[in-house]
Amino acid sequence: MNEFAKMRRLRVVPIAVVMVLGVVALSCLVTLTSPGFSASVADPSGHPWRWLLGGMSTFVPVVSPLLLAVLASRPVDVEHQGNGWLLSGTSGLAPGQLCRAKFVAGGSVVVLATLLQSALVVAFGELVGIAAALPVGRWLAYTAGIVLVNLVVFALHLLLSARIGNQLVGLGVGVLGVFLAIASSGMPTWSAHFVAPWGYYAVITPVDARGAGMVALAPSHWGVIGLGVAGGALFLLLSRLFDRQEA
Repeated sequence: MNEFAKMRRLRVVPIAVVMVLGVVALSCLVTLTSPGFSASVADPSGHPWRWLLGGMSTFVPVVSPLLLAVLASRPVDVEHQGNGWLLSGTSGLAPGQLCRAKFVAGGSVVVLATLLQSALVVAFGELVGIAAALPVGRWLAYTAGIVLVNLVVFALHLLLSARIGNQLVGLGVGVLGVFLAIASSGMPTWSAHFVAPWGYYAVITPVDARGAGMVALAPSHWGVIGLGVAGGALFLLLSRLFDRQEA
């Protein structure tokens, strides 16, 4: 509860809202101006929902990595500035435990923001009158994959911000993450697995533009699940190592 109170003062929610609106606005605007989408709205055989999925899979890697870095650095930077690590330590809360508390609080915001942006894109599709039925399974699978990748990226930046007092380092890594995520979209899927965690934005991409249409892909769901398991285990391990260090 204390971490939620801190986030309220640090304006974490407005940053998450910017991430949501950025992804939704760019995805919907670019999709709406695509001739292929306009022609497929009333024609289910044109797979109009694939165009919206393509818009999301294009702009999530552009917007999310940097803003996740900001979301992670805000609640950690206040501990560096106010000597909060020492104060928490004197009350019996080790640095690693504090990091895990911040992950639970901040991660809940990340999950809600990711779900909201997906729901808003679906609402946009319904608003413009797409005649085809929503491919619920594919949409939910992609949304769940984005949630996992976003949480792993958030956890990485949380640990980086806790370890390094200069928050510009974390923001620099966030900018680098944007470039890696974009570059991974042009790589073969097997090679994108090695650009963890940012390459996994490309690994879970469900559609791709081919010619004048959009074709369905077979994203590596097991690869993303493996990233989540490995990322969670590594976060717990490193945060426990923080517990053994002096604040």
